[in-house]
Amino acid sequence: MRKQKGFSLIELLIVVAIILIIAAIAIPNLIRSKMSANEASAIASMRTINTSCVEYSTTYNVGFPASLANLGTSGAASSASADLIDSVLAGSVKAGYVFTYTAAAADGSGSVDAYTLTAVPSVPGATGTRTFFTDQTNVIRADSTGSGATQNSTPIG
Repeated sequence: MRKQKGFSLIELLIVVAIILIIAAIAIPNLIRSKMSANEASAIASMRTINTSCVEYSTTYNVGFPASLANLGTSGAASSASADLIDSVLAGSVKAGYVFTYTAAAADGSGSVDAYTLTAVPSVPGATGTRTFFTDQTNVIRADSTGSGATQNSTPIG
């Protein structure tokens, strides 16, 4: 009899089974950490938008911007394109979250004195679990019940 070198089929199947078990344990943790990173990015983006709205208001003396596009860039900085946020965020979708900016109606002098901003996961349960809300008060609020964050939701800490 000649001695053969290599692994038997049983040994290879055991190795594959061990790899699958390790993957089954690791993948849910990877997905949770990705959702957590997306939520952290959404919060940071909301802070950026809040800061940009205040800067826009003080720079152009017309109140808050009418849309996120007004905070974005498309050439030289102006009240129509202030170059305060990147083009991805100005497009309303970033890191698995969809941002909805709503400006209040302009007053008699054409100044916008209030706004609301929400961030909702683009695929709930996959890109994030919490929704976020902020307005001109710059307080970011979160909701994890699925009903959507509002001005009455719990502030994040």
